[in-house]
Amino acid sequence: MTPNPLTALREVFVRCRDMDASLQERLDAYSRSVRELIPAYADAVDDLVHRLTHSGAGASAPAPGEPMPRFILPDENGHLVDLEELRRTGPIAVTFHRGHWCPWCRISVRALARIHLEIAATKGQVVAIMPDRQRFAAEFKLEASSPFAVLTDMDNGYAMSLNLAVWMGAHLEQLLSSFGRALPEYQGNDGWMFPIPATFVVAQDGIIRARFLDPDFRQRMAVDDLLAALRAAA
Repeated sequence: MTPNPLTALREVFVRCRDMDASLQERLDAYSRSVRELIPAYADAVDDLVHRLTHSGAGASAPAPGEPMPRFILPDENGHLVDLEELRRTGPIAVTFHRGHWCPWCRISVRALARIHLEIAATKGQVVAIMPDRQRFAAEFKLEASSPFAVLTDMDNGYAMSLNLAVWMGAHLEQLLSSFGRALPEYQGNDGWMFPIPATFVVAQDGIIRARFLDPDFRQRMAVDDLLAALRAAA
């Protein structure tokens, strides 16, 4: 019997998430497995990344030296979280994730959870923002054993204000639905949009000190770079 590629990929995900390697090495290992097990999906992702890169998606998002626009968003427990209150105690890394359904995001947040003591030592903190409903935000945090708040950006409203929200595309809609990953279930709308994964390191004065943004969601800010940016912002 031919092994189910989705079952095999779930096993690969756990191995990549927990492997002793840098974050990008873990992400790259998972990406290679996706290409091997589900080449049609890997090709569709390549097409999406090409479209977003060619159109300059995310290029006009807030940059270092500019103020980070304020947000007030509900966390995984339904409590409102205000960026202005967060930054009173020190610098903050605002991280955007596509959602609980995204394995690359789950690998990334686990990597940040692993270094929470090092982050605390910088006097900084991390907050994750995703368009998923509260139930999935809570699951996202629990699976990663993360001490950081996970905020819900309903309908990608805040991401849109930062020029980070992008459309998935019809082909990926069909593929993800066939895999049981229908975004309307996670997000509570049928827009099939998600934020470009990005990290903004914001100092106490509200100014962005560092930014990582890449339309290729398989790429994320290196953990060492994030720590260095928090230290510098402090």
